[in-house]
Amino acid sequence: MKISIGTPPIEILAIADTGSDLTWTQCKPCINCFHQSAPLFDSNKSSTYKTLGCNTEECTSLGTSSCVGGNICEYQMSYDDQSHTIGDLAFEKFTFPSTSGNNVDIPNVVFGCGHDNGGTFNSYTSGIIGLGGGKVSIINQLDNEINGKFSYCLIPLESSISNGSSHINFGNSAIMSDPNVVSTPLIKKESSTFYYLNLEGVSVENKTLIFKSSKISSASAAGGGDGKGNIIIDSGTTLTLLPNDFYTKLESMLVDSIKATKKDDPSGTFGLCYESENGIIDAPKIVAHFTNADLELLPSSTFAQVEEGLVCLTIVPAEDIAIFGNLAQGNFLIGYDLVANKVSFLPTDCTKY
Repeated sequence: MKISIGTPPIEILAIADTGSDLTWTQCKPCINCFHQSAPLFDSNKSSTYKTLGCNTEECTSLGTSSCVGGNICEYQMSYDDQSHTIGDLAFEKFTFPSTSGNNVDIPNVVFGCGHDNGGTFNSYTSGIIGLGGGKVSIINQLDNEINGKFSYCLIPLESSISNGSSHINFGNSAIMSDPNVVSTPLIKKESSTFYYLNLEGVSVENKTLIFKSSKISSASAAGGGDGKGNIIIDSGTTLTLLPNDFYTKLESMLVDSIKATKKDDPSGTFGLCYESENGIIDAPKIVAHFTNADLELLPSSTFAQVEEGLVCLTIVPAEDIAIFGNLAQGNFLIGYDLVANKVSFLPTDCTKY
């Protein structure tokens, strides 16, 4: 996602993440940073940059902040993939591109100026755009301007490797009116960063597996207990995670449908892999059945080449959580309406969107 920050505005390219709240980018001076192609943001050259104090509501709401340099809020964030960022919490002007062609300036957006960052980031990325449901997320900070509406279109893996860029819309430009749009309820959890959907089952060809897990009700759906909101939709998690018991049954159905030579994944990351000379296999039709919305997942999204001659299922087993990851979301225009409490899907060629 491309946005510009500061005065004068400096363009950054960051990961749009519905599974986290804090927006941050790498900043000078850098104690420990991952390599990025673009120059680091220099807050000293921006006339609209201002650090936040330690006792501000934004600082204390993070829960992982501390006080440095007298009265500067220092944040610390870590992610499930062991990535991390540490830096100063600050106000800054954000500039967003608009469908009208005129940029939209939003002053005093809370963000993190990261001086110690690391993890699984590539050189085209400078940080994260937090699209979660928490207090400091971009979505909550822009609520008056966007009325709880945003959408994104994630390009598939093979296009992102060739340096393509996904797109995001806010407000009225995120409204989806195509007759082929399907929508499913968005379930809110108290004080939660995450967006929950209700997965009813998964089909492989003409066989449907009902989604019932003995572990998911108490863990992933904490605070629910009614079976509603049993899977997190997360644009910041690459793979789709399903509970072990359900995954085992799903894998068995896939094995019965795929006529290819199975092969172990040397890294141990993936549960089901096949030999493939050209990076593709003849994959069966897979449909995710959400409440009121059936999504046929692209073969290129559900099976990916992880190394030469090896193609693996991008759905993996997890202990006690379910996540609908970003590979499975590829080539769907996905719209969130936090007022109407729904998430909408439209099959779309995101490379042309």
